[in-house]
Amino acid sequence: MDIKGKNALVLGGFGLVGMAVCRRLLEHDPARLVVGSLWKQEAEQAVAELKAEFPKTPTKLIPMWGDIFLRAEWQQENEHPRPLVLADPAKRRRLVADIVDELTPDVLHASYLYQIITGKAKGLDGTPMDIVVDSINTATAVAYQNIYASSRRLSQLAQSNSPDTNWPDEVEMLLASMYIPQLVRHIQIYHEAMLEAGTKAYIKIGTSGTGGMGLNIPYTHGEEKPSRVLMSKAAIAGAQTLLTFLMGRTPGGLQIAKEFKPTALIAWKEIGFGPIRRGGKDFMLYDCPPDKAVSIKDAANLAPSGKFGDATGKVMEAVYINTGENGLFAAGDFALITALGQMQFITPEEIAHAVVTEILGGNTGKDIIGALDGAVMGPTFRAGYLRQAAINRLEQLEDEHGESVAFEILGPPRMSKLLFESYLLKRVYKTMSAAAGAAPEAMAAALEKEVTDQPDLRQQIISVGLPILLPDGERMLRGPVVKSETAKQGWVDLTPANMTQWKKRLDGIRAMMKDELDLADTSSRKDRFYPSMRLWKSDDAFHIGEIAAWVSMYEDEGRRGKD
Repeated sequence: MDIKGKNALVLGGFGLVGMAVCRRLLEHDPARLVVGSLWKQEAEQAVAELKAEFPKTPTKLIPMWGDIFLRAEWQQENEHPRPLVLADPAKRRRLVADIVDELTPDVLHASYLYQIITGKAKGLDGTPMDIVVDSINTATAVAYQNIYASSRRLSQLAQSNSPDTNWPDEVEMLLASMYIPQLVRHIQIYHEAMLEAGTKAYIKIGTSGTGGMGLNIPYTHGEEKPSRVLMSKAAIAGAQTLLTFLMGRTPGGLQIAKEFKPTALIAWKEIGFGPIRRGGKDFMLYDCPPDKAVSIKDAANLAPSGKFGDATGKVMEAVYINTGENGLFAAGDFALITALGQMQFITPEEIAHAVVTEILGGNTGKDIIGALDGAVMGPTFRAGYLRQAAINRLEQLEDEHGESVAFEILGPPRMSKLLFESYLLKRVYKTMSAAAGAAPEAMAAALEKEVTDQPDLRQQIISVGLPILLPDGERMLRGPVVKSETAKQGWVDLTPANMTQWKKRLDGIRAMMKDELDLADTSSRKDRFYPSMRLWKSDDAFHIGEIAAWVSMYEDEGRRGKD
């Protein structure tokens, strides 16, 4: 796609890769470039640097800052909002609900990520994003919340059985750190926001979690090897890749959905000499001369932290190389980690080149979503051929034992509901035209009589967890289990309103059949999925599985994106 005149968003824009991507995008004159970062100072600094490098750019550069995993209303200019949210009981409960509850319009519209992508965030004037490049290390952000430490704390509290323990607070803290629910909600919001915004291209800069090394990676933070936290980071990174893979397979969604997964250290931003800092704090120098040595036989002296050593009041200064997200490395650190046989490294400019090349329609061969598309095993000719043999044998057995409709094992209940409703129509009316020609009230009464007169049929429906809603819309027949909350989700619905919906469906199927059986066009252009279309003959019979598939594809928009 053409980048010129488009509105682009780069999340993690202050980082090494983010800034490199911004520079490459500016070479193609987007209308707007929104540079996102966690901190206001970083976003504004990134925009200032880009303006200095591209003084004649026609692109409007906009800094945007905050935590995209939280609600817009919780953002702070100078503080990380997440600790503040977790410390506030009401906000923490809201956060947990935002993660684990259904994605309601309120949850979606309150999301800061949603507001940025759709242009509804402050400062964006309602302008949605055409291009989104996400260079945030999502896997680190999620996995380093360290559910293992939270679980261990909860276990220790349970063993101590202290009456002072605030169990609601402790459980909520654990719930707020669950990896998969956070990631799933993140991707749901991403997908819905980009659909609404009409976003054309989404590029994720992912991670392998280990810089390309295996489970023997020595670069952990003192955890056991292999590190559970590091493995969790890799697992989250892989899960996000597969969810992006699904986004790319969703019809009507993104034109471009790609991910690049660097498997090496990404470096570097700066080489220099000066104060050594981490997390915004200086490394202070302490001294412990030999005459102040402590005994290793005293367990208190082996504590990981405490009042040991003499403060010099001086800040550590040294030669360093700035590796961005990974922090400042000493010369020795850098030589070690980039050595042949260790992580080695890749430059952010190489990654940015691949990103922009793919947006423009080039083929770098480094998009792992494309690689997955090419590597996965999809439907085969043999399976398609044998499908009819399987259906033929099933029909032979049905002739002996009666029709087999649905067990509610396939899921969700809506699929079983559609199958049973179409089966009832088949039993009563025999043909689609006869059913489509009946009045909704008459159809409802006829289907009610069928389930009343046929206890075996009725028992089969309610025993798999599907209640039968009677025509009055106020009473239902049910068994011990009901697997859905509404008629649309999974009740066999005998109301006239639902019969009206079925008349529309049957008319739609018959109209499609008429169009696709037109012998003036015998090409391969049309799918001809219904049995009659494949056999080149008019067929008014109910094929309940095919009818339910038609509803799934054309009414529920559930068609497979790639075959």
